[in-house]
Amino acid sequence: MADILENKAFPSSILDTDLYKLTMQQAVLQHFPNVHAVYHFTNRTRTTSFSRQCVDNFQESVSRFTNLALTESERTWLESTCPYLSKDYLDYLSAFRFNPDQVSITFIPDSENNMSGQIEIEASGPWVETILWEVPLMATLSETYFQTDDTDWNYEGQEELAFDKGKTLFEAGCSVSEFGTRRRRSFQTQDLVVRALIRAAKENTNTGGRLNGTSNVHLARKYGSTPIGTIAHEWFMAIGALKGYENVNELALQCWEEVYAKTPTTLIALTDTFSTEAFFKEFMQDPGRAQKWTGLRQDSGDPLVFAPRVKEAYQALGINYREKLVVYSDALNVNKVLAIQKQCKELGFERVGYGIGTFLTNDFRRLSSGEKSKALNIVIKIQSVDGRPCVKLSDDPTKVTRETKTLSSTSRRYSSCSIVT
Repeated sequence: MADILENKAFPSSILDTDLYKLTMQQAVLQHFPNVHAVYHFTNRTRTTSFSRQCVDNFQESVSRFTNLALTESERTWLESTCPYLSKDYLDYLSAFRFNPDQVSITFIPDSENNMSGQIEIEASGPWVETILWEVPLMATLSETYFQTDDTDWNYEGQEELAFDKGKTLFEAGCSVSEFGTRRRRSFQTQDLVVRALIRAAKENTNTGGRLNGTSNVHLARKYGSTPIGTIAHEWFMAIGALKGYENVNELALQCWEEVYAKTPTTLIALTDTFSTEAFFKEFMQDPGRAQKWTGLRQDSGDPLVFAPRVKEAYQALGINYREKLVVYSDALNVNKVLAIQKQCKELGFERVGYGIGTFLTNDFRRLSSGEKSKALNIVIKIQSVDGRPCVKLSDDPTKVTRETKTLSSTSRRYSSCSIVT
């Protein structure tokens, strides 16, 4: 593992992030340029500890984020590839520099030996600035951990593994996007995965399966692929905290339309921030908006419940559901995708997409035993805006972002949600 240990984790470009951070940053710049935000890190698997050396290496990497800046060639590429990013926004992004003083990193020892423990991470500052911290912080921490603490693995066979996954999915007619930046084992892993998927897609020409692109903007540029992504939970969470929860989904969609109304590819609504049923209650109230938005994305709960519910909703509104895009992005693997694909075909959906992340960019086995080498189960979520706590209910209790008083109040508003506090 010497080849891994010699390289410290560090983003190779300011574009080494997911596209939805750029699209949301532009929307925040337009609507909420003066809002203050706080982001908080959660290690969902508390049995996983970090060594003090890992935390020190991570902190050193974060201090070097100040070196990242949009280059002229990157800006030119964004102008031609992402025309929905305005000149004013690209001017802002060109001038943007990460401020590591916005990030607090604390090591909490597990025991008296002081050598391993948990890590606390908080990013605080203007929302329009701190919004860019989430993805590279997570990717850098994951790569640092697998360089420092868990080194019982290597890259042998990884590109062919990714190729075989892509080949199976494309032969089944699936439209796939690579979504693996945040929890990747390393940048090198994601790079070889994207390369392998492109190769698999080129070799499959007869089944309708395709590679839509990658969420990673830097890798999309490197490989001439399409950057993929629109909107994340934090948009809905922050607007709920700032504006209140009465019709929060509709308000969030309206604010988004004011930035991207002329760009159908960005109008894919995330449905589960305050539970999918709560979303549909509001979505059904405005047939015009339902018709305008290109599609809907499922990111928690039972995926096999989603497509029948979407079909029912569109039919009730008199909208041709066959013209609408349905996207799945919750912990997907080959078997899950194939099951969803089968159901969607049976229901008559003609436009179905799959965003696959950790299964592609962090699927390794231990060299010593052949057992699964588990990815970190980590998240960084927006915690508050202008001092007001943010809430995510989700359709999966393990994904709830909770601040007890606010969560209880929000749950009462959405009586269809099963979350109990």
